[in-house]
Amino acid sequence: MNTHSGATAQVSGSEGANPEPKRISGFVLASPKAKKETKAQRIERLKQGKNPWEALDEIREFARKGRGSVLPEWTSLYFRWWGVYTQGDGVGAVGGQGGEGKATDYFMFRIRIPNGILRSNQLRTIAGICKRHARGSADLTVRQNIQLHWLTIEAIPEAIDELEKVGLFTKGACGDVVRNVTGCPIAGVAADEICDASRLVLEASEMLAGNGDFYNLPRKFKISITGCPVWCSYPEINDIGLTAVERLRDGKREVGFSLRVGGGLSADPHLAARLDAFVRPDQVLPVVRAVTEIFRDQDKLRDNRKRARLKHLFTQFGWTPHRFLHELHSRLGYALDPAVNESAPVDVYRDHVGIHRQKQDHLFYVGASVLRGRITHEQMRAAADLADRFGSGELRTTNMQNLLIVNVPRGNVDSLVRELDRAGLRVAASPFWRGAIACTGTEFCKIAITETKSFARWLVEELEERIPGFDQQLKLHVTGCPNSCGQHWISDIGLEGKKIKQGDEMIDAYYFCLGGAVGEHQRIARPIGYRCAASEVPDAIERLLRSYTANRFEHENLRVYFSRFSDDELRGQLAGAEIPSVKRDLPSAPVPHHVTGD
Repeated sequence: MNTHSGATAQVSGSEGANPEPKRISGFVLASPKAKKETKAQRIERLKQGKNPWEALDEIREFARKGRGSVLPEWTSLYFRWWGVYTQGDGVGAVGGQGGEGKATDYFMFRIRIPNGILRSNQLRTIAGICKRHARGSADLTVRQNIQLHWLTIEAIPEAIDELEKVGLFTKGACGDVVRNVTGCPIAGVAADEICDASRLVLEASEMLAGNGDFYNLPRKFKISITGCPVWCSYPEINDIGLTAVERLRDGKREVGFSLRVGGGLSADPHLAARLDAFVRPDQVLPVVRAVTEIFRDQDKLRDNRKRARLKHLFTQFGWTPHRFLHELHSRLGYALDPAVNESAPVDVYRDHVGIHRQKQDHLFYVGASVLRGRITHEQMRAAADLADRFGSGELRTTNMQNLLIVNVPRGNVDSLVRELDRAGLRVAASPFWRGAIACTGTEFCKIAITETKSFARWLVEELEERIPGFDQQLKLHVTGCPNSCGQHWISDIGLEGKKIKQGDEMIDAYYFCLGGAVGEHQRIARPIGYRCAASEVPDAIERLLRSYTANRFEHENLRVYFSRFSDDELRGQLAGAEIPSVKRDLPSAPVPHHVTGD
């Protein structure tokens, strides 16, 4: 049996301490000094000692005895396997030491939504938990999850049980496991989809989440399977990205999937490598399992938490797509067919916001843009009620932190849009509102450097007021630290949180990265060398966008415009003058990757 899966080993909590000193002729000899256990070694030891998915009773016991009974290895590690993190104190990384801030007695609680598919009764259940235990507020995440805060230890087992009754789970939403498996949120209803891949998403999730063979991976592992042509689940930044393609065989149309591996962002972004493979639908689950096993069994990825993702086989250990495919074929026991030509999507929004015709006659889906993903329990309940009233009771969450209602008859569309707007869920939104993404920030995250959620709202409102006529697609992403939970590396304008000194104070600031994209013109955003105080960010973006509207060529979008200019020139457009470049100023202490997000 693989040492990283299956039955857990019984490991003492003191393993790794100094051995007993030796005795010779009545004398005690000094023991050789034990080498200090690294963070990675400690985490690997704890993971081998316990499969947290088998230890729900321990969480129940903590809830009975209270917060003081929770063991350190649970707060620092095991809770994550149940979608639970300790919550920061609102100060972020600068309030603690070693790159990690102080924790409170409260917890973050992440609910896994495979493919983003929700029923109205499920959303009402989440809204009820949110109202009772999370101070009425929740976040839609960039992996189609719903995340709550302010839960006490006493509330966690109750919330887990309540969710399970309606078919929802937190198991596998965090930790060194396969995270929520994402897919196109309009699978099965999209008029232009190549195939409905949602069944494969749900089956992959069922196969991997809670499976003891995969409870101990080197780090988190992300999977996307989509049948849509716009790749709205971002296969380019997943560990496994499967995108639907078509081929002709014996004169007949056959649908299969392209396969990409090794995508990921964080502080060292890497876009996924496409393998020379055509994956038939019946091969998808075996391929997903085999790739996950390849990752699980790479012991060299367990030595350093900063180099523990699948992408690091390519960036640190010299693997090539050809080598990976050879290993995959060895695992499968057969060779996949060669890849077919594939056209990556052009520059389009991937958020599904607005009113769209479905493949079903006379039915539409309506997408509401949820600014920075922040949603109240009243809004969730309203959306659930509206889905019942005007649709079929079905909703979807998206990777752009938005909410959709599907299966809406033509005659109900206008009424639904009015009611959503009344609830504060905009269907018609400005490019700034629609394109804004924000991570959790210092409000709740222990490794964040800046506050992001309120800042993102203020920034959008400022830009809407300053440039009301701006009508170009814009991805404006705010991330509170280098880990890119806000995905600033693939945005038009990416803002990375920093601190700068102003007088005697350290204040929030942002470093600019420009020109990131996925799809046909995929590229990682360029660090431009410009940083300013958070309060000055609207001024800088206004100068940049006014320069763009004044100097762009006809039909030239932001991605192409940015590519025409050097870093120095773009920095000058942001600053309004020629200024020297500043470094990204990465933290001197290692970023604690064990607490990074979705």
